[in-house]
Amino acid sequence: MKKIEAIIKPFRLDDVRTALMEIGLNGMTATEVKGFGRQKGHTELYRGAEYVVDFLPKIKLEIVVPDEKVDAVLDAIIKSAHSGKIGDGKIFILPVERAVRIRTGEENDDAL
Repeated sequence: MKKIEAIIKPFRLDDVRTALMEIGLNGMTATEVKGFGRQKGHTELYRGAEYVVDFLPKIKLEIVVPDEKVDAVLDAIIKSAHSGKIGDGKIFILPVERAVRIRTGEENDDAL
């Protein structure tokens, strides 16, 4: 099993969710986060005053999938979140040792 963490632009969430549902993904967790990378924030004007926005709003998706679905999930996220502009996001893949469904006690792939 692998845990896929994807940081994407907020307005891409619906497209990514739709793409993941089309490949048969059962569930995921989405969290509103803030961060910066090469994009380095930007300046905004508010009531005549200019200020710097260092941390930009992003969405962090967390998805645990069996090993054989990793490539399909990766492709779906990349295709649906890609705009070709700086700040599109990043994807991280981590190993998962064990998963347990609390309600039934099912473990590992059965718990997904």
